[in-house]
Amino acid sequence: MSNPRILLLGPPGAGKGTQSSNIVEAFGVEHVTTGDALRSNKEMDISDMDTKYDTPGEYMDRGELVPDAVVNAIVEEALTTADGFVLDGYPRNLEQAEELEGMTDLDAILSLSVGEEELVDRLTGRRVCDDCGTNYHVEFNQPEADGVCDECGGELVQREDDTEESVRNRLEVFEDNTAPVIDHYRDHEGFVEIDGEGTPDEVWTELKAAIERKA
Repeated sequence: MSNPRILLLGPPGAGKGTQSSNIVEAFGVEHVTTGDALRSNKEMDISDMDTKYDTPGEYMDRGELVPDAVVNAIVEEALTTADGFVLDGYPRNLEQAEELEGMTDLDAILSLSVGEEELVDRLTGRRVCDDCGTNYHVEFNQPEADGVCDECGGELVQREDDTEESVRNRLEVFEDNTAPVIDHYRDHEGFVEIDGEGTPDEVWTELKAAIERKA
């Protein structure tokens, strides 16, 4: 099993970032996220795509959504140059899922399943260092000193999108847009649903076994 091509799906708070890091370390593949791919291609020339702006960065700098066509092109570029990957945060809708099928063949499609109340607890309890961005949690991953980052001593804050109202809105958007993507992949021979409510180590044990079976 060399250089598997893995798609990791799941709602906000399901642990995709943590498990993607584990996959990268264990299998030596690249972690491809739309956010990172966009940031590293901010200056990409998209003037031939009949878009409002000539680079993705112009959308991002104005806080506007980057069009699907541009996101698709950037993800395709990232996947083409990756020697094995775990793709996280894409596809977000069925149209993107159909585009992805034209870009690459996937070995394993892993869907982290976590109940809504558990997700709300995880996300509303998250605290982020204002300086270095390290994540903590008021219950599961507390810093040594209350409100102070272990890494750099910065102040820990709750992000605006981690309030309960905002979290429930994000989960609703996920349910409307991305849950159909999970259903779309259920018949794929590489699809495995993983119980994401265990400890990170328990989830990783199950994920790793699934990748070894499918890839």
